[in-house]
Amino acid sequence: MNHARAEFGDMLPLTPAVFQILLVLAGGERHGYAIMKEVEANTGGQMQLGPGTLYRSIKRMLADGLIEESDERPDPALDDERRRYYRLTALGRRVGTAEAERLAGLVRLAQAKRLLHGPAPIPSTGGV
Repeated sequence: MNHARAEFGDMLPLTPAVFQILLVLAGGERHGYAIMKEVEANTGGQMQLGPGTLYRSIKRMLADGLIEESDERPDPALDDERRRYYRLTALGRRVGTAEAERLAGLVRLAQAKRLLHGPAPIPSTGGV
């Protein structure tokens, strides 16, 4: 965890919104509305990103180099040309992995302190 802190400086811990967006984009390119819907589905409705939170987060993630806007567009007949599509950068993937490992460490600690029961998460392989 200290290695991740040194490598990514002030980026960690990520906000829940930024981490959820990284999780969605780890599955491939998405446009804003698709990101909002997938976050809601992934969290069983516990997190619903509004447009303000989503686009503020995207703006910051673009500036930080975590994501980039995609130049590739689906068939124009099937898509609205105003949509912007986003994808993870290599840095975004590394930061998302570091945050997932940080959170997994907290889960292991909660299990050790008997705050959480159940199987231990799969140990990290250390790769990105």
